[in-house]
Parts: sequence; C-alpha cells; structure tokens
Amino acid sequence: MDNEVFVERCCGLDVHQATVVACLRTGPAESKPRKEIRTFKTVRCELEALRDWLEAEGCTTVVMESTGIYWKPVYAVLEGHFELIVGNAERIKNVPGRKTDVSDSDWLSYLGRIGLIKKSLVPPRPIRQLRDLMRYRWKLMAATASERNRLIKVLESANIKLAGVASDGFGVSGRAMLRALIEGKASPAAMAQLARGRMRSKLAELELALDGCVEEHHRFLLALQLRRIEAAESDLAELDQRIAAMLAPYHWALVLLMQIPGVDWVIAATIIGEIGCDMSVFQTAAYLASWAGVCPGNWMSAGKRLSGRSRTGNVFLKTALVTAAIAAAKKRGSYFKDKFHRLCARRGKMRAAVAIAHKILVTAYQMLKTKAPYQDLGATYLDHLQKRRILRNLTHRIQGLGYSVTLQPRAS
Repeated sequence: MDNEVFVERCCGLDVHQATVVACLRTGPAESKPRKEIRTFKTVRCELEALRDWLEAEGCTTVVMESTGIYWKPVYAVLEGHFELIVGNAERIKNVPGRKTDVSDSDWLSYLGRIGLIKKSLVPPRPIRQLRDLMRYRWKLMAATASERNRLIKVLESANIKLAGVASDGFGVSGRAMLRALIEGKASPAAMAQLARGRMRSKLAELELALDGCVEEHHRFLLALQLRRIEAAESDLAELDQRIAAMLAPYHWALVLLMQIPGVDWVIAATIIGEIGCDMSVFQTAAYLASWAGVCPGNWMSAGKRLSGRSRTGNVFLKTALVTAAIAAAKKRGSYFKDKFHRLCARRGKMRAAVAIAHKILVTAYQMLKTKAPYQDLGATYLDHLQKRRILRNLTHRIQGLGYSVTLQPRAS
C-alpha cells in the first residue's frame, strides 16, 4: 500500500525513440493500487491509442522523464487531456540493480502517485515555438561567424591582409573586394579603389594588403565560403521576419525588457522564449536565477565551503544574459557599469559578467511580474550606499564604547 497518496490515478511513461512503456496505478490510498502495464509505439496513431486508454481508465496525471527530445511528441499528443509532469531524469533515479523499461515506468508512476516528482518548466505552445526559433537563430549566427572565420583563414593563407586594415571585412567595401579577388582580374590598386566611405582614407594600406599570392585553389574556396555566408544571412533575415510575427502578442514585454541596459531585441526575445511572460511559474527571482544558472553554487560539507561555481542551468538563457551584461558594462552613467568594474577589480571579468547577468535576470523578473518600467539606480548609487554603511558602522562602534552619537552635516 502506498503511503500519503496524492493522486489516485497516475500513469508513468518510460519514453524511448521507438516505444513508450506505460504503467498505470489506480486505487484509493487505503488499499493496494492496481497496476497495468502496456507498451506503445511512438507513431502518432499509437500515441493517440495511449491517450484514449488513459482517458478510458480515468487517469488524471501522467509522469515522464525529459529524455532528450523523445518526450516532446508524447507531450504534444497528451497536452490538454491530463496533468503532465516532466521530471528531471537526474533527480528521479531508481535504486541500483533495477533498470528495465517496465521498472522505470513503475517507479515513475509510484513517485507521481505520492507527489515526489518536481515539475520541470514547460511553457505554453506559442512560447515553445518562439524558443525553437530563437535557439535556431543563435545556432545560425554561430555558423555564420564560423564560416567568416574560415574565409579569413583562407585570405591569410593567400597573404591577403584585408582583415587587418578593414574594421569590417564583410561590409559593402569588403565584399566588393572579396568578389574582385574571386574573379582574379583586378589589380591591387583597382581593388583598393572599391573602398567606400571612411575606408577611402586607407587606400594606400588597402593596396598593400590586397597584394598577395591568390591561386585558383584560394579563389574556389573563397567563392564557396562567400556563397555560404550570404545564404546564411538570407536565411537569418527570413527567420527574423518569422520571429517578429511570433513576438507580436508579447510586444509589451519586449518593449519593457529593451529598457534594461545591454538588452536589445534579440536578448529580450531570448528571455521571453526561455522563461515566458508569466512569472508565477517561478516562486521567487532567486529561484529563477538558480534555474538559469547565473547564481553562485552552494557546495558545503563538514562546515567547509567546497565550491561556489555556478551550475550549468539554461545554456541559451545564460549565454544571452552574459552577452547583455558585457554590453551593459559599457553604458555610461549606468548602475550596471559601475557595479561591473567594482566586481571586476576583485573577482575578474567573467565572474563580474555572470554577476551582472544575475542582476539583469532579476530585473527582468520584477519588470515582467509587475509590468513596471526600468529605473536605473545610477552610477553613484554604490557610492552613496557605501557612505551610509561607513556612517552606520562607525556609529555602532562609538556607541559600543558608551558614547552617544549625533551626526550633523558639516557646513560648506
């Protein structure tokens, strides 16, 4: 008999690529539950048969592990019909020595029946779709940057020093010179004349930089890589249009988040896609920061602190927040810049960036929760705060010696 039963009809699913093993436990708390185990394939018709069976049995709660991406189609078919709990696989391991598909599903149904599986965050379907788009955008941006770096390597191997002269070798001027290099008909002086705008002041340097040893092999690679870069940029533009359409219902949240220093529309859209706009799913801002992996770790044993390293958390959200923190550290007159440089002097740049990322996330949490605009504390906030702390500490020390203290500002 199960003790402290919270769910009388609970099903545990052990999800794999090709099969799903379901264990249904039913029965009141005061009696031994009835167990029924069935196996289904992961094709749509079989998943719908699983759903119909659970509905016919009166099941109310379904529990599964977040196994790769295999749980997602199962979740999509069962969504809206049952209370779905997706648990972290690391936190619901069974006793060693009992590892089969049937025992796993039985264990999941047991833990779900007595309420010992913590729900993982699964946002609503529109937020999940936005999350997929934003994650693919980050991947596409990384692939484009990698392809650009490979093209620059080919230029360097041909002794073309364009990247050392042009601040942006892939701007209007840089691309015109790259196409001329690929054609192989223009002289270095003629290619330097393709410069536009402020690059016209570097014609002599460009002529020297473009005088290299470009062979047919290099031209073939440059043409192929330039086509890949332009194709990726075209896909990125199409993707941005789709993201803009998906962000339309969350325009208010986008406008709010972009008020935070360092947060542009890409960072704001990433935050919305990863955590949504409903902050009630997180107990506190500290809980959200721990989930995202931007707060210090807490590893202690025998009264000794072993490590303060932050956990992995949500990689996409953490990357976006640290990127925003580095940008916020450059904004003049902002609280984040002053705090970053104070932390940087003591803890180093990366730890300071993670600390500012934590503050940005807490700020975003409060703004989305209250729908209040951003208010910067200012660059002098910490100076005033330090002054108050010094006055308070010295006052307490003097009072501890048996004296009364009255503070009065000195006349100028």
